[in-house]
Amino acid sequence: MRIAVLAAAQLAALPMTAHAIEEPAHKTLVKDGKYEIRQYEPTIVAEVEITGDMRRAGNSGFRPLADYIFGNNTARSEIAMTAPVTRAKSEKIAMTAPVTRTMSDASWTVAFHMPSDWTMDTMPVPNNPDETLREVPGATMATLKFSGNGLEGAVIKREEALQTWLIEQGYEAIGTARYAGYDAPWVPGPFRRNEVMIPVIQAAPSP
Repeated sequence: MRIAVLAAAQLAALPMTAHAIEEPAHKTLVKDGKYEIRQYEPTIVAEVEITGDMRRAGNSGFRPLADYIFGNNTARSEIAMTAPVTRAKSEKIAMTAPVTRTMSDASWTVAFHMPSDWTMDTMPVPNNPDETLREVPGATMATLKFSGNGLEGAVIKREEALQTWLIEQGYEAIGTARYAGYDAPWVPGPFRRNEVMIPVIQAAPSP
């Protein structure tokens, strides 16, 4: 209870946007309005898996991860909040299940990126056994920025638009799309920064 209260109090003190807090290090390779190709450096994430629709995944996954960074870990250490918080369909589900137009019964991985001054050797272990720490290798990501509350229909629409754009740019998707939210939940939809992100490689030239 104490940790939950502390987390709520500290979340209330966060800035209205994420520009004042750390984001994963990257270099922009291509910029076309709201579309970008970025090269991300390796990072560490704390993550938890949630079953249900995308909105439930965001709400249910955020709480235990917030508990972790506010001290619910073996060292009782507080860890700085970063952005974005990401949600992605489980890779196991994505690789085996039929492609559908619904996100209602998916298994989602919700992740917080850890600050760059931590390493896997120094990160405290989560007390919650459902949470895991993982080192994510560097990757090239196609991204599309948009505002709003990140509802399912809006995310699907942006994902389709991003898929079309990255093909036009000569890139090929190599992984599951993820939804990234950069702002606190109380920020009004029109002012929120959201992104759809897809890992990509440059497509082989046509023979």
